[in-house]
Amino acid sequence: MTFADLGLSPEVLKAVDDSGYTQPTPIQEKAIPTVLMGRDVLGTAQTGTGKTASFTLPMIDILASGQAKSRMPRSLILEPTRELAAQVADNFEKYGKYSKLSMALLIGGVSFGDQETKLDKGVDVLIATPGRLLDHFERGKVLLNGVRTLVIDEADRMMDMGFIPDVERIVSLMPPLRQTLFFSATMSKDMRKLADKFLMNPKEIEVEAPSSAAETVKQVMVRVTRNEKRPALRAMLKKEEVKNSFIFCNRKKDVDILLGSLNKHGFSAGALHGDMTQSSRMETLAKFKAGELNHLVCSDVAARGIDISNVSHVFNFDVPIHSEDYVHRIGRTGRAGQEGHAYMLTTKSDEKFLAAIYKTIGKEIPVVELENKDEISAEASEIASRSRSSSKGGKQQRGRGSRNSREEADNSSSNQNNNNNNRNNKQASMKDQKPANNQNRRRRNNRDWDEDDTPVLGLGDHVPAFFNIPLRKASS
Repeated sequence: MTFADLGLSPEVLKAVDDSGYTQPTPIQEKAIPTVLMGRDVLGTAQTGTGKTASFTLPMIDILASGQAKSRMPRSLILEPTRELAAQVADNFEKYGKYSKLSMALLIGGVSFGDQETKLDKGVDVLIATPGRLLDHFERGKVLLNGVRTLVIDEADRMMDMGFIPDVERIVSLMPPLRQTLFFSATMSKDMRKLADKFLMNPKEIEVEAPSSAAETVKQVMVRVTRNEKRPALRAMLKKEEVKNSFIFCNRKKDVDILLGSLNKHGFSAGALHGDMTQSSRMETLAKFKAGELNHLVCSDVAARGIDISNVSHVFNFDVPIHSEDYVHRIGRTGRAGQEGHAYMLTTKSDEKFLAAIYKTIGKEIPVVELENKDEISAEASEIASRSRSSSKGGKQQRGRGSRNSREEADNSSSNQNNNNNNRNNKQASMKDQKPANNQNRRRRNNRDWDEDDTPVLGLGDHVPAFFNIPLRKASS
């Protein structure tokens, strides 16, 4: 079957042909005719199967007729991350170049003004992350009652990131009569319940077993200690024929540490994580795509849907906490039928996570031994020694700090005692000057005042006058 057999227009077919694609992937073959019919779709497909084109291609044809109104987009595509949203926008530009469709991309880290200008002109396709879309809605810059086609992409990732309440609010702002396309890499019970809220009699499409790993990816595991991770990774990068690679860490802090280590040892590497500005993230991705960077150290922000072809290797510097993330990580290589390699560094503390991964992918990962194990162990010992030295230095510094603190506390206590005496004398003199009828009033109202009460400390000689006014207790 070819794209021409799916019912697409000549303009779209020409754009697809220009991109070098001749045959549709399984999900494209099943989804495109259904979308063109106007029916809701519930799609389950692992990453790297051409899912994005399965809804962008038919949407271009559906939106070919009609005209956009100011601030009222005709279609909406929700993505969990900025990178995925930008990638979908690239797909629309590539496949819609022979169609006169307007598009706006609403993501964080970009000026509101430029986005509002596009919305004011009217757009056929609105691609957005939930947070930025709601920001524009609350500003009164976008209305969603004209949306006729809604795409919720990477829904399971939306759930993991806590975006579902925002998605539910966005859907409530749309007309009930619309076409909804719901795509997810995994389909759990919770995900199916969520889909039932948004879809009406959908066509279910599943092209792979949920959470299965691509067969084109060769998976290997290396057992190391924690301090051996960095030297072991560098050894693999030198030994293996690594054209380019994604290197995944669980924490943003570890991304920066590992990036510094790789750059220090002469590797061409960049970082990608959620704390970076949007411009920095896009610039790093562009350099990686262009081959200016060979390695991309990243958190799971890049594990979903980043479509970069010909990535030879994926390294899991940390074992992912969620087993599904392992599938998405290694899906960055071996795309479109090409061969890929996935390595994972594991320690003794990772056994629980490994068991979950084995259950998810349905098999165990073979273990290999590194050849230069002695050199790696020696460097790991040096790392451990440096860590102990820095830890001792920190303890000594804290000890000196505590002694200084005690000395300061003693001096402060002495000063406070002097100040207390001054304040007591002032209070005594003020009490002597108070009229007698005030004392009678206090006795008459049964309110007590202890002359020996300790005054408020810490203000030196500059005590506000109201601090010297006796407290009055309510009569019983």
